[in-house]
Amino acid sequence: MPRVGIIGLGLVGSALAERFLAAGHEVCGYDLSPARCELLARLGGIAAADGAEVARQCECLVLSLPTSQIASQVLVEICSELPGKLVIDTTTGEPEAMARLGAWLAERGVTYLDATIAGSSAQVRRGEVVVMLGGTEAAASLASDLIATFARQCFHLGPVGSGARMKLVVNLVLGLNRAVLAEGLSFAKASGVDPAKALEVLAAGPAFSRVMETKGRKMLVGDFEPEARLTQHHKDVKLILEAAQKSGAKLPLTQLHELLLSALVAAGCGELDNSVIVRAFAPQGLTPGQGAA
Repeated sequence: MPRVGIIGLGLVGSALAERFLAAGHEVCGYDLSPARCELLARLGGIAAADGAEVARQCECLVLSLPTSQIASQVLVEICSELPGKLVIDTTTGEPEAMARLGAWLAERGVTYLDATIAGSSAQVRRGEVVVMLGGTEAAASLASDLIATFARQCFHLGPVGSGARMKLVVNLVLGLNRAVLAEGLSFAKASGVDPAKALEVLAAGPAFSRVMETKGRKMLVGDFEPEARLTQHHKDVKLILEAAQKSGAKLPLTQLHELLLSALVAAGCGELDNSVIVRAFAPQGLTPGQGAA
């Protein structure tokens, strides 16, 4: 089994490392946080001193970073170690920036895929996510076995940047689904309906969305331990609005959603799970004594 390198060992990166290790790969990784590197070592991986060491030791490199700007900076810094290698970038970033990065790397003999992930770190850990690829058919084929270790389905959508574009579409719908669920459960409580019973009815009927399974209970009990941080989704929503401005798309619901997210980030909720959107509608929580601290 080939050794896999990972740069970025946050929520998603550490979950990917677990999946690769479970599949029998050696994993070498690096993160700016020493604690995350130590966690990788405890899981059975190899903690590298820096990103260049990861690239030197591995033929396939996976990035899981906060923004496309950070991903670009990292790859430029370690580019001398990358010719002939495959880079799988799971970062949710700006599509045009990722397309430019892919072209720049191709000129230097590096195969690059933007491989955005639809799903949380908990879903990565369970192998339940969907992956959206941008890159050549040959690159997608090279990456297919590794992606199958953590994804239940994979779509190749076109050239580099295509995966990032589709991820913004997915996150627009997913984020609004969370907001609608939060508003609906809060409306149920205000109307005298038990929010837990309301969630049960919603999940059984035509209003069902998968968000009810992944975030419903977290909203009910006020469990905001992060599986995907609110601040990351806020960043994605701003990318969505930037893309809409360029294309002329009308996104009035997303504009309102961004205002709700901005208020929650300003209130100190940014590092909590994105299910904390419920606090925009029910600041004191959905059940007595639970929810907002």
